Amino acid sequence: MLLSGNLGSGKTTLVQGLGYSLDIGEPISSPTFTLVNEYLEGRIPLYHVDLYRLEPCQVGSLELETYWDGEETAHGVVVIEWAERMMEYPKESIHLTLSHRLGGGRQATVTASTEPQIALLEKVVGDGLLVDEV
Repeated sequence: MLLSGNLGSGKTTLVQGLGYSLDIGEPISSPTFTLVNEYLEGRIPLYHVDLYRLEPCQVGSLELETYWDGEETAHGVVVIEWAERMMEYPKESIHLTLSHRLGGGRQATVTASTEPQIALLEKVVGDGLLVDEV
């Protein structure tokens, strides 16, 4: 999952909620200085990446593809904050852009890169699990 949005738009809060739903017991914080936090004790692993302090040309050296290709790490959920700093996105991804609403609250714009992700999003939205306000 790729997350974009201004400071304070709710990116880390969304990841904390995701961690809670995955039964991750330890507190989830933004990996702003460590760049990647790995939470392996939940129902499935959660890899939380924060690119805030990097320039786009520096992101490639992190070799983030190792988190979604499953060859060096266990398959899990990969969430990348400040994804707009990536020069190349995974072939299959869900992108959420979070923003503040003028009257208060937040809004999420969701896009998906492939048909399976689009079908999943339609199912989730149809079931009322994903709403306009985050």
